[in-house]
Amino acid sequence: MSVLRDPVPATAAPAAPVGARRLPLTPTVTVYLALVVLLLAGSLLVGMQGGVLLDQGGVQNILTRSTVLGLVAIGQTMVIVTGSLDLSVAYVVGLCSLVTAETMAGQDGMMVPGVLLALAVAAFVGLVNGLVITVLRANAFIATLGVALILRGYLEDRYTGPAGSVPRVFQHLGFSRIGPVPLSAVIMLVIAALAWWYLTRTRGGYHMYAVGGDIDVARLSGVRTRRTIVTAHVLCAVAAGLAGVFLASRLGSGAPYVGTDAGYDLESIAAVVLGGTLLAGGRGGVIGTIGGVLILATLDTVFDDLSVDPFFKDVVRGVVLIVAVALYARRRMSRRTT
Repeated sequence: MSVLRDPVPATAAPAAPVGARRLPLTPTVTVYLALVVLLLAGSLLVGMQGGVLLDQGGVQNILTRSTVLGLVAIGQTMVIVTGSLDLSVAYVVGLCSLVTAETMAGQDGMMVPGVLLALAVAAFVGLVNGLVITVLRANAFIATLGVALILRGYLEDRYTGPAGSVPRVFQHLGFSRIGPVPLSAVIMLVIAALAWWYLTRTRGGYHMYAVGGDIDVARLSGVRTRRTIVTAHVLCAVAAGLAGVFLASRLGSGAPYVGTDAGYDLESIAAVVLGGTLLAGGRGGVIGTIGGVLILATLDTVFDDLSVDPFFKDVVRGVVLIVAVALYARRRMSRRTT
């Protein structure tokens, strides 16, 4: 007779065989199940209108929509995991698109300097965010909002519209495909894989989770909490800078409000939360975030195919976000009580 660790009442059902164990319904699994349901429902609704959602063009549209939001959300995941937040990313996207386009000025030989300078500017903004939070001990919401307002003032004072231009060859980044898959989506997934590796396989990533879980315990355990938070904000800003570089290649020039018009600050937070990352920090990851990004991109594609009113789009997305957060919170409470 096998020995059980915990006594089982005589009336209890027999334990399921090891091979029959169900897949744990984690937030990551939940978000991808929701994505599958959304794709099926969206295909049905679009099909009723005489269209096709998941043909080659539809899939490419979803993946292209996912690129910019995915890049920003990957960086946002890293700061939220540490228990922080970044509301300046939308302005970083617009600023870096301008730096890229104005530095290149349509010259092939300036492509590399343009990209490097844009990423350096983004890293500097992230460094400022991190230092304001850690050295001045400002709340992350207020600190990054303040930096966002500074960037907004700079953009509004200096620019009235698009500026600069990128070489024609650089625009291949925004429009080329590897088979049926957009090149930009492949790059975004590679960056997501690198972020996943950093968070789950390196000491710096472990420290981010530790700081987000309990910053005081992390500090007492020897974690350099200030450096960890600053690193997270620098990486977040660099990811937003990459999004700005991509948009410059897509638009052919820099656009000061391309990030704010699309609402990438709040959209990225929504994608991270949909993916199961706790806003309080310490739990979550990039894999779930990509699922949240795909859900938002699919919703946008379905709404466009159905010609849905923009107001109704925001209502549905808000409802989806609230329901997701409520379900995650309820599951955590049920686990604590069992």
